[in-house]
Amino acid sequence: MKDKRFDPKDSKLILAHVLLAFAALLIGGIAGVLQGLVRGGLITLPSLIGYYELLTAHGVLMALIFTTYFIIGFLYSGVASTLGGKLLPHVRKMGWIGYWLMTIGTLVGTVCILTKQATVLYTFYAPMKASPYFYIALALVVIGSWISGFAIFTQYSSWRKQNKGKLSPLFAFMAVSTMILWQVATLGVAAEVVLQLIPWSFGWVDTVNVLLSRTLFWFFGHPLVYFWLMPAYICWYVVIPKIIGGKIFSDSLARLSFILFILFSVPVGFHHQLMEPGIPSFWKYLQVVLTFMVIVPSLMTAFSMFATFEMYGRSKGAKGLFGWLKFLPWGDVRFFGPFVGMLIFIPAGAGGIINASNQMNAVVHNTLFITGHFHLTVATSVALTFFGIMYWLIPVMMGRPLTKKMNKLGIIQVIIWCVGMLFMSGAMHWVGLLGAPRRTQGTDYNGSAEAAGWIPYNVTMAIGGTILFIGVLLMIYNVIALMRSPRGETEEYPIAEASEHSGETPKLLERWGVWIGITVVLILVAYTLPVIDMIGGDVVTSPGFKTW
Repeated sequence: MKDKRFDPKDSKLILAHVLLAFAALLIGGIAGVLQGLVRGGLITLPSLIGYYELLTAHGVLMALIFTTYFIIGFLYSGVASTLGGKLLPHVRKMGWIGYWLMTIGTLVGTVCILTKQATVLYTFYAPMKASPYFYIALALVVIGSWISGFAIFTQYSSWRKQNKGKLSPLFAFMAVSTMILWQVATLGVAAEVVLQLIPWSFGWVDTVNVLLSRTLFWFFGHPLVYFWLMPAYICWYVVIPKIIGGKIFSDSLARLSFILFILFSVPVGFHHQLMEPGIPSFWKYLQVVLTFMVIVPSLMTAFSMFATFEMYGRSKGAKGLFGWLKFLPWGDVRFFGPFVGMLIFIPAGAGGIINASNQMNAVVHNTLFITGHFHLTVATSVALTFFGIMYWLIPVMMGRPLTKKMNKLGIIQVIIWCVGMLFMSGAMHWVGLLGAPRRTQGTDYNGSAEAAGWIPYNVTMAIGGTILFIGVLLMIYNVIALMRSPRGETEEYPIAEASEHSGETPKLLERWGVWIGITVVLILVAYTLPVIDMIGGDVVTSPGFKTW
């Protein structure tokens, strides 16, 4: 009988990542609820705390730190489980080096934000200027994550050398795909930070090329969304079928969807810059087309998942069009959390289509509609999936079972989160359509009646944010309780098998040189000429500004 226990050294590395992720979630949640209460007019901040410091801390800690640490820890766990049963010693060493570099960067960056040296919001747009140490901190986080990515590649490469001709495990394939996307996408933000922002913030150069810096950020910024989503998709594709007792609908469809995410999610950053001057309309149009192409693998994922659920239900005797629904384990938080995340991704994805459409984007750009969309994707679909993962990942790492009490608390936490997001994100979407701006503490536009009409929505957002914060606190309590629960039967790492009817997976899907080469070509086509224009010719540069 196979030993289901995880190597303690691997468990330590994995837990170090996911626990720091939830520490970032707690601090970012505190900043978020205070921000919402201020905007709703329910509290006044003391003079030592500024609204925009809270906004920056909330965005950076939630969108960058929470997600990156959790994803790397989760990927390590699946790679260790499927590629040999444990991490290789030198892979584990690389993992710790990456972890500590990221952690040093996280601590330095957080201190800069909280001491009002980096009130530049989540996107740190130039010409707002932060302390150079904030940018150095960002560089450390990226470099640390690169090392972690190379650690995953090393484990994968070693397995393939020892298993020539064999198809790699699906989880490992998807983990490599996710980190390839990350390594490519972060080249843009690394170039921005190292080549532009650090010299500029130290005063070594007087001005910064604003359009180029924003373009390099969004080269990274949109693929970042799929860096969040792809690990959630890994859970949906590989873990959820095992939890419900079913099988993966199609191994080849799952792999193809991840290849398409790599191809079409990187060269699309201009759709975040549709309202910016300086970029010719043709290049915006090209990248909008590529943006719509990335909808295809998302639809493939939806089809695959619901086919998996229906196959399982039919195997249990389900009748009728939707009879399979009653056979799903609705009382299991490991299924319930990610499944709700899947459902909410339907309206979240629809909002993304609106944002990427030139004419409709003109209506919602820089309004709270964008913030509402953002909270439906990363803060709901992704976050609920990550929460669901924790209810089996900690038991697997700690050798402790998921108790009925913890499962019930998990269900309650998911419901609280959904209720809070319904109020907050719903109000954001609606008031955004009415014109309420994002990235601001709020304004009455000199007594405008239209602006006064936004106040009830701001209060609703504050109420929703408070409910969400209760959900954060309950999640933190649950994480601690999971780690302290009584020892019992060791949980098995949930990896599903492909259906026997899914067919043979083409070996072409694992020829990484082909797919990376096509990705490079798409990037060169989408970005080369526009970036050359931004560097040469009439370049608009700016000195730095500190507006807080």
